[in-house]
Amino acid sequence: MFKISNGNPFESKEECLIVGLFEKPEKFTGILENLDEIFDGELTELVKSGDISAKYKSLSVVHGLGKSDVKRFIFVGLGKEKELSFNTLKEAYGAASKKVAGMRLGKLAVALDTFVSSKITAEDAALSFSEAYILSTYQFEGYKQKSNEPEINIETIKIFTNAADEEISSAVEMGSSYGKGTNSARTLVNLPGNMLKASDLAEYAKELGQAYSFEVEILNKSEIEKLGMGAFLAVNQGSTEPPYMIVLKYQGKDEWKDVIGLVGKGITFDTGGYSLKPKDGIVGMKMDMGGAASVLGAMEIIGRMRPKQNVVAVIPATDNMVSGNAFKPDDVITSFSGKTIEVLNTDAEGRLVLADAVTYAKHHGANYLVDVATLTGGVIVALGLDKTGALTNDETLFEKVLEASYEAGEFIWRLPYTEKDKERVRSSKIADLNNSPGREGHAIMGGAFIGEFAEETPWVHLDIAGTATTKSDYDLGPAGATGVMARTLALLVENFDLEKE
Repeated sequence: MFKISNGNPFESKEECLIVGLFEKPEKFTGILENLDEIFDGELTELVKSGDISAKYKSLSVVHGLGKSDVKRFIFVGLGKEKELSFNTLKEAYGAASKKVAGMRLGKLAVALDTFVSSKITAEDAALSFSEAYILSTYQFEGYKQKSNEPEINIETIKIFTNAADEEISSAVEMGSSYGKGTNSARTLVNLPGNMLKASDLAEYAKELGQAYSFEVEILNKSEIEKLGMGAFLAVNQGSTEPPYMIVLKYQGKDEWKDVIGLVGKGITFDTGGYSLKPKDGIVGMKMDMGGAASVLGAMEIIGRMRPKQNVVAVIPATDNMVSGNAFKPDDVITSFSGKTIEVLNTDAEGRLVLADAVTYAKHHGANYLVDVATLTGGVIVALGLDKTGALTNDETLFEKVLEASYEAGEFIWRLPYTEKDKERVRSSKIADLNNSPGREGHAIMGGAFIGEFAEETPWVHLDIAGTATTKSDYDLGPAGATGVMARTLALLVENFDLEKE
């Protein structure tokens, strides 16, 4: 799709050329001065009159009108040069890409060097553009009947730049890999529960393993029973669909050490069990495998980028249904770790499946753990719909996750995690742990429960209940699944590459 060119973008016969425009009091300089000359100074006048705006994310369409071989230009306002960052540039690219997507073009070009500044290198601009284009133009096709109108999609995007081809190509490959992995996660979350069962998740993981040479292990129900994963099995009790414990291993080092464990909640549909969700709360629960999707999206990115790091991904996949066999409040179950759990809320099932998955990740040699889950409504009450909540038992690991989240543009906010929180999780009078010690600090309690199984292993918990989906279109995607944390997890692994440190 992406092609690099060192030619003059304004002398090329392009259907549409995207051009960046910073707010500057002086006249056009550099490459834009050349374009202004082609237009006999009229671009300067259009900026002065306000017909072309350099305000951040403003979009102005100008036709070549025979003065340039380019048929039409889209000027993207970048605001003040000193205020533009990698992630704000990505949003500006996203806005422009959405504009282009509605124009029914077959080809597109970008004058990359017009987006370069003292803070943004050509490589940054290329990575940001390729990632933003793929993210912003994503659509979930769904199941509506197709119209007879022929589809016209952009097949080629030419990137004009004076920078070295090899460096730009590498940046474009990285950006597109991160975009594609995130979009894969989005599609998994957007699929309805009857179209994505635990067996489908397992099959998807197998295909991912084949595509990227991962070692794959899929535990079926009898194997899960033999291992004694009682917490995972309890959640599956009410279902007619069998559970699967999914494991993907990527070895980027000669020895299996310094292993990062990525654990994703894979509840393909959550009724709440006997602690049944209300009719409004149950709609949308196809997204309760958002953590699993994030992990699988991250593994796709890792498979494409091949970092020098070892990663094990573990996903407990099942639905949480109601039947005569379903587990009940007041049940006591025994986890894979041997710890017993008093069940007071069957809708607090995510922490149960993650308990056994975290233990199994450690069984596979994970030295660091990050779990991702649409775990609690409490995190939405606490932080809203645009922030992922986090808990940790290790400052160093959390700082690495936080650094990756900044780079990805995915906001994380750390919640407190104290000895009193641990005491509340251990408050059962008849078992080692209580899966629902009350609504107070609900998001903290959910994470603290998982922390009992991480034990001394450095661990970060990410609650994406608010950020896994969005109700509105935004610059980098449509309403629906966001694929949140897929890029953060992949960047975390990239940052763990010890040869880079």
